[in-house]
Amino acid sequence: MAVEVQAKTFPGEVSETYPEPFTTIPPQPVDPKPGQLTEEQLKFFFSEGYLVVDKFFTSEELEPVKHAVAALVDGVAMKLFNAGKIKNLYTEYGLFERLTKLEEDFPGASIVMFKTGTFQKAIGDLWSNERLLNMMEQLVGPDVAGHPVWNLRTKTPKNNLWTIPWHQDSAYFSNDSYDHLIPTAWIPLLDTNAQNGGMQVVRRAHRAGKVARHTCAFQSSWYVVLDEKDIENTLGVNIQEDVITCDVPYGGFLLFHNLTPHRSLPNMSSRIRWSLDLRWQSPHQKWGFYDIAEGILFRSASSPHLTPDWKKFLSVNRKEAWQKKHLQKYEETDEFDTTVTGPWFSRWEITHRNRHTEAFRN
Repeated sequence: MAVEVQAKTFPGEVSETYPEPFTTIPPQPVDPKPGQLTEEQLKFFFSEGYLVVDKFFTSEELEPVKHAVAALVDGVAMKLFNAGKIKNLYTEYGLFERLTKLEEDFPGASIVMFKTGTFQKAIGDLWSNERLLNMMEQLVGPDVAGHPVWNLRTKTPKNNLWTIPWHQDSAYFSNDSYDHLIPTAWIPLLDTNAQNGGMQVVRRAHRAGKVARHTCAFQSSWYVVLDEKDIENTLGVNIQEDVITCDVPYGGFLLFHNLTPHRSLPNMSSRIRWSLDLRWQSPHQKWGFYDIAEGILFRSASSPHLTPDWKKFLSVNRKEAWQKKHLQKYEETDEFDTTVTGPWFSRWEITHRNRHTEAFRN
């Protein structure tokens, strides 16, 4: 008699679906406010799962962010130089070239930059931008919080490591992120398109209200990956018809759901593609981040003069906190170590091993 073998399931794989929060426009604010989406834009976002918002930020709002990023690159350069890892500071190069030169001198410089993850005031100012919060109020309700996960992303030219594969954001979060909207604004610091590492989304895939099966790790990276067959079979879309390449000009951003599959394309230009991804949600929902860190409250209907508590939010080093909380043994790592691990490795099947997955397993 044949024995039926049950397919092994992993913690990220669930059968429940939650389409309503991702397809239903919530009650809207009564009073019009600067930065709000039009009715047509709202309908598009909840129907298609994404929206390119053009000409939103002024140069006065974005230039401080660029200066802050340049300062971070300078900090990484000084760290590498003082440790004898590089022979030149490359100060003659600007924001869109310098990290590339550092990378040529010390392969992995961009990973050191990524792992540093130092928060800057200019990023906080953009994240809590009044007009942006007016928009988020339309999506998550009158109380608006920043999600614990934010990222400054670099994509140095012709570097496959930073070509991120198809995924849904909730695949990186814990399962209690699956049932509510966590909108992401992907904000580039230059004009972006298919040639310089721009973004693609799969429209309408969010309508299923489901996180599809992901695996890890993608090639030589620490990324999870969502196979195109799983996108089609689980989320009910057609890859040939529903993949949209999103050109996002400087001053605009790409807005999408945490259940919208998306990926970044290779950067075939000669300049670095810098971008931020910032997220918001209702503070009345679970943070969906493994009980490692909470978000930050930006707006409260009951406290109209609220001041965000940045000190509390920044008191938690999320990378260090998850290691201390979830690893059997916590050890300080070399500041120039270029392996990356994260709690998402424990949620999905590891179908491809590399130095990042082995560091996690060990």
